[in-house]
Amino acid sequence: MNKKLLSLCLLIMVSIYSIGADFQKGLDAARTGDFQTAYNEWYPLALDGDSDAQSNLGLLYDNGDGVPQDYKEAVKWYRLAADQGNSKAQSNLGFMYEIGQGVPQDYKEAVKWYRLAADLGNKRAQYNLGLLYSNGQGVLQDYKEAVKWYKLAADQRYSKAQLNLGYMYSNGQGVLQDYKEAVKWYRLAADQGNSGAQYNLGLFYDNGQGVLQDYKEAMKWYKLAADQGNSGAQYNLGYMYINGQGVLQDYKEAMKWYKLAADQGYSSALNNLGVIYRYGQGVPENHVTAHMYYNLSAYFGNEKALENRDKLSAEMSSQDISKAQDMAREWLAEYEKRTK
Repeated sequence: MNKKLLSLCLLIMVSIYSIGADFQKGLDAARTGDFQTAYNEWYPLALDGDSDAQSNLGLLYDNGDGVPQDYKEAVKWYRLAADQGNSKAQSNLGFMYEIGQGVPQDYKEAVKWYRLAADLGNKRAQYNLGLLYSNGQGVLQDYKEAVKWYKLAADQRYSKAQLNLGYMYSNGQGVLQDYKEAVKWYRLAADQGNSGAQYNLGLFYDNGQGVLQDYKEAMKWYKLAADQGNSGAQYNLGYMYINGQGVLQDYKEAMKWYKLAADQGYSSALNNLGVIYRYGQGVPENHVTAHMYYNLSAYFGNEKALENRDKLSAEMSSQDISKAQDMAREWLAEYEKRTK
């Protein structure tokens, strides 16, 4: 489970029954990674019913910070705070029910807690509630309701909600299809560093949807997303370099980006690397290496690569095919180690 960030805007609430405990001291300690001190300050406050301290204790147990990781204990503290109307705890409790950590997975219960937090203006809960409506989990699928909650979170500058709202406008789900509106929301999220939005904005400039077609602008957004590890953007950068769109044609640069995408199992990048080695584009022609890449791409479900591999096999010796298969096996073993 990804670490949930401790809020920097919790109020200082010290119970008269926990003299000496200092919520802000705990918060300052947590910011510096001193979670043991944070625990020591928050625990007595939590016992006295301070919902912010209870919520933050839940985070410590959730993340295993300063205490052994214990999802059931996290749920206990989240619930105590959530029952007092603490929106952060309600949102986190909803998440625990959504993914089944510390409690049995229960989408309806997740919806309940997300809605309580969302009604209090919690943007993460609004976004997550939108996701559940979009996917029909715990509720009937309802794109209009999903859009409603995404919009509330997006208006609070929650980049994931802005991305999803852009997607809804792009595909006409719950709203009229509107590429210009999609671009608006993608740009807002992209400007905050959201790699998915940067990639999608690059696509819109690449294809001239909602904006004038502009390969250089597409390259700009692809590069920002690619530098964050977005495999689709890495692949598209490779494609732009190999075709000289928005940049000078550069096979070496294309290979660099294709390989980065391929290392994440992106099948089209693997296939295109096969093409590069098959026909010697910027590299010496090498049918063994080409076969390896085609074979790997086919493994990841690329039908064109399957066709390319079988056509190339007809031109290769049994010995070379065996060598290419060995190389593919070794590549896949390394990939599986990296992605465990």
